[in-house]
Amino acid sequence: MKIHSLMIPKPITITENASVSEAIELMKINSIRHLPVVSENNLLAGLVTLADLKQGLIPSMVAGVTLLDLIIKKPVTVDPDDDIEIAAQLIYRHKIGGMPVVKNGKLAGIITGTDILRTFIEMMGMLTASSRIDVVIGEKTGTFKKALQIINDNGGDIINVGMTAQLANKRTHYFRLSACKTDIIKKALEEEGFEVLDAMD
Repeated sequence: MKIHSLMIPKPITITENASVSEAIELMKINSIRHLPVVSENNLLAGLVTLADLKQGLIPSMVAGVTLLDLIIKKPVTVDPDDDIEIAAQLIYRHKIGGMPVVKNGKLAGIITGTDILRTFIEMMGMLTASSRIDVVIGEKTGTFKKALQIINDNGGDIINVGMTAQLANKRTHYFRLSACKTDIIKKALEEEGFEVLDAMD
């Protein structure tokens, strides 16, 4: 999935010569926490966050601190054609809440951690009625396929599968299923030697 399909296109922006109070007011009115700063022709000049603005508000009144003093001049950015995984990794690695999406130096949009989380939740089927069963599956060839077959044979309609990044012989697979009773599936898996860590109807 590409970033351009998830980003907020044509985000609210502010120019470099605006005041700190103007930027704060713009963010409050629009309920946003990230504000791209642009120059002529929509070129990205930087990014300012609500937290930075709040810290700079009083100094701006007393010591003449301007918006230019508070903006992040070289923010972390992504291209609209990058994969969503790249945005997720950057947000996690840099501990940021969002970032501008830039094409050829021009602002194309903005993407936030909330956008990525919403996409992940939708992909995992968490917003629809569903069940889940967590199974430890070893590295032996055919074990995963066997678990899939048991789940299917006992009424489990698999929506998606996630797994931990642990060692292969201890890896937990999270099977999200269409809403169903999981006790029969759990029992069938355990009878075949699988360790079921959790089951949720």
